[in-house]
Amino acid sequence: QVQLVESGGGLVKAGGSLRLSCAASGGTFSSYIMGWFRQAPGKERDFVAAISWSGGSTDYADSVKGRFTISRDNAKNTVYLQMNSLKPEDTAVYYCAASTRGVTGRAVFAYDAWGQGTQVTVSS
Repeated sequence: QVQLVESGGGLVKAGGSLRLSCAASGGTFSSYIMGWFRQAPGKERDFVAAISWSGGSTDYADSVKGRFTISRDNAKNTVYLQMNSLKPEDTAVYYCAASTRGVTGRAVFAYDAWGQGTQVTVSS
């Protein structure tokens, strides 16, 4: 059973940067598709970014393309989300997720393991 723990959230001013980390344990991290999602109060959980098991393929939501970068270090069982040029509308709880069955896509149901989330707040 894979376990995911996010870190790196916090409060930042608009235009600033944060790097989120997600440490995995209890599974074969290097074989998983990894993703980041976010959920603002009163809204659905939305796809942010995903990365293939090798790191050779990435996907981004249009709202973050060019500002966020997803990466992974399979030797450290960790996936990252570098967030630059942050905007107030990026404020949300950010969740790390793993697709352990090789299911690809942006849908929440494609991912079968989730972290507890980390809060990101961007002030104007």
